[in-house]
Amino acid sequence: MNEPLSNEITSFLENKKVWVVGHNGMVGSALCRLLRNIECELLVLERSKVDLRQRFSVDAWVESSKPDLVIVAAAKVGGILANSQQPVTFLNDNLQIQDSVINACANHSVEKLLFLGSSCIYPKHAEQPIEELSLLTGRLEPTNEWYAIAKIAGVKLCQAYQQERGLDFISAMPTNLYGPNDNFDPISSHVLPGMMRKFHEAKQNGDSKVAVWGTGNPKREFMHVDDLAIACLFLLSKYNGTEPVNVGSGQEVTISKLASLIGESIGYEGKIEFDKTKPDGTPRKLLSSEKLQGLGWQASIDLESGIESTYQWFLENELGNAGKGAINV
Repeated sequence: MNEPLSNEITSFLENKKVWVVGHNGMVGSALCRLLRNIECELLVLERSKVDLRQRFSVDAWVESSKPDLVIVAAAKVGGILANSQQPVTFLNDNLQIQDSVINACANHSVEKLLFLGSSCIYPKHAEQPIEELSLLTGRLEPTNEWYAIAKIAGVKLCQAYQQERGLDFISAMPTNLYGPNDNFDPISSHVLPGMMRKFHEAKQNGDSKVAVWGTGNPKREFMHVDDLAIACLFLLSKYNGTEPVNVGSGQEVTISKLASLIGESIGYEGKIEFDKTKPDGTPRKLLSSEKLQGLGWQASIDLESGIESTYQWFLENELGNAGKGAINV
């Protein structure tokens, strides 16, 4: 298991103003849970006060708040269905959020910024495991290319500020995440939380079978959001390179196996059927996290226990909230 936070990381963060952009989302809330145990000043910005898509409003807030460290975890997110139905929203919202935040931090001398991208920025048929240098070497997966293009722009904007102005703006590419405060909406969620709600409701309704999109053959890597939160603070204190850093768990499973694990954790005893008329998405997406491991960090929460703890959180916190929004701010 990882130490919650090393003394070196804690010392780096002490007495700093740390702005978690997207504090209400899954990643942002995990970061806030960690930072509240450190003697730093945690800054958050409520959506009701400033819309992150409004560049001048964000700039004014950064100028007045003067953060030292910034983690950009805000994004418009969703699964295959949401991406295919709302391409304009996924492209525009994410471009605007990134533009507002990153440029404001550059304008007002933020000491360090970490931009969180996504593993979907890599080509659909990239060699596995996917290394950071695979970026922009091939075509994207069509089912989420709008979101991916926005995230690539964010990575490149950070690199541009490094190159032109020497700013310490870095980026990290997380694998598929899950955990507390995930979006469990059946329409806009990613595969793991969406499947968790579907299986839970099937159990409650006594359904004899559950339909899962696709063939069940694609492979995916999953990481608990608490692992990512620690990795983010680790990178803030340790890394200042120009290239993005993959953050993965190395735990790869087929969608079929994932469905079985979730069904077992929930206690669903019916049949699992795969709807082959629905898209699979990328056939395989495993990140190479050798760069991060070489710096001295690796994930520690195994998938089975992570699913169990996430389902417990779902039971205690999420039931009845299926329609919540999917902008993690």
